[in-house]
Amino acid sequence: MVEIALQYTNRMPNKRKKLAVLVSGTGTLLESFLNEGLQVDLVLADRPCRGIDEVAQKGNVPTELVLRTDFSKNFDREAYTHLVLAALKKYEIDVIAMAGFNTVLAPSLFEVYGGKILNTHPALLPSFKGHYGVRDALAYGVKVTGCTVHIATPEVDEGKILAQKAVEIFPNDTESSLHERIKEVERSLYLETIRAFIADQINF
Repeated sequence: MVEIALQYTNRMPNKRKKLAVLVSGTGTLLESFLNEGLQVDLVLADRPCRGIDEVAQKGNVPTELVLRTDFSKNFDREAYTHLVLAALKKYEIDVIAMAGFNTVLAPSLFEVYGGKILNTHPALLPSFKGHYGVRDALAYGVKVTGCTVHIATPEVDEGKILAQKAVEIFPNDTESSLHERIKEVERSLYLETIRAFIADQINF
């Protein structure tokens, strides 16, 4: 198994950074974070979902539902992003972890939080970018794929890579079976990376 390890520094953080986790669905990543003792200061969702209604509530984490009501081509992405920013400011959030958040936010988010937004992708970037990373890896016929944790930018899957871990593709794999194995790797790799990032221990 090929792995790109985190590059740690010896810097000591001045204060604990406050973490927000953004969700839209079942909240399985969030659940794994909380089960492993990661301190989350806010869970923000764009729709009612298990992540905010059950997982965050069970973990006694403050929540904000910034409800998206328009899914048409006329969706005012900038106005919606300002609502998200207002919620993040309210809780004095320093770092954002995307965990299945399904609304693409406007560039204004990155003007405020540039270099402080983490995302995970089910492939070894820069290969197989986009929403169908698992499916595309299977279709291309590669023998190895994996998971990447990176800095999110306005351009999808283009940010600085912080950590990667490989997952072997088996001959009888389906998109579902492969994705489940990637998720197992993702949970631990993402958690480790977030912890190091908020402690100022990643050199990038």
